[in-house]
Amino acid sequence: MADKDGCVPNFVNINRRLWNDKVDYHVASPMYNVAGFLAGADSLNKIEIDLLGNIQGQRILHLQCHFGLDSLSLVRRGAQHVTGVDLSDRAIDKARELAEALNLTTSTRFICCNIYDLQEHLSCNEGELFDIVFTSYGVVGWLPDINKWASLISQYLKPNGIFIMVEFHPVLWMFDEMFSRVEESYFNQKTFICQRDGTYADRNAPISNSSVEWNHSLSEIVQALIDHGLRINVLQEFDHSPYDCFLNSVKTDDGFYRIKGLEKKIPMIYGLKATKSV
Repeated sequence: MADKDGCVPNFVNINRRLWNDKVDYHVASPMYNVAGFLAGADSLNKIEIDLLGNIQGQRILHLQCHFGLDSLSLVRRGAQHVTGVDLSDRAIDKARELAEALNLTTSTRFICCNIYDLQEHLSCNEGELFDIVFTSYGVVGWLPDINKWASLISQYLKPNGIFIMVEFHPVLWMFDEMFSRVEESYFNQKTFICQRDGTYADRNAPISNSSVEWNHSLSEIVQALIDHGLRINVLQEFDHSPYDCFLNSVKTDDGFYRIKGLEKKIPMIYGLKATKSV
């Protein structure tokens, strides 16, 4: 049950169990293409690559990194060091294993914790701040307190440091799973306690888990960042997803995925770039 503030007291443990159970199926899935990644493929998409720009020599904090493919891709693209954070211990174990397989252990660090507890695991002293904080695809929906999240981002960024975010658009979570009708508010009005069977990367995976989620509007996210000293430089919306992770989606001629019957009618992804004030 949610408390009076809409939070489920044990949401971290519930969601950690969910993500722990997903890891092996994601590692084996065509969507994540781990074999291709180990052979040299880049896991990053054009949206985030364009927002990141030249990252040569940069120190990057990657929040909610799952099992580390994007963290390791950032190092391959020239980052001096990447620290990845995720609440799933199985995901972090796999990230460390991949870093070792690619001889990238000296340029990466992986921390297992709820990101709200990050200061217990990672210093945010002035000499240890980051040039870039990065997060992408399916991240803020697992976080009840966006104000606290934005505060952490600001605390870990150097003055003039950059925050890069690419995320599924909150409009998507208004619909039922088949996108046949609008069921929920666009605005963050309640906690969603759901039962999830399988996983988006393997619908037939024999797993079933509870999840605790929230939908955060663009204005809620942007205002939280502004309130914590970040200046929004870029805000983009896209009518497609690079991933086939939704029911009733179709692959269109440009190679992206859109919702059948709603092609080019609804936003599916947004990208954001912000600079921390001096």
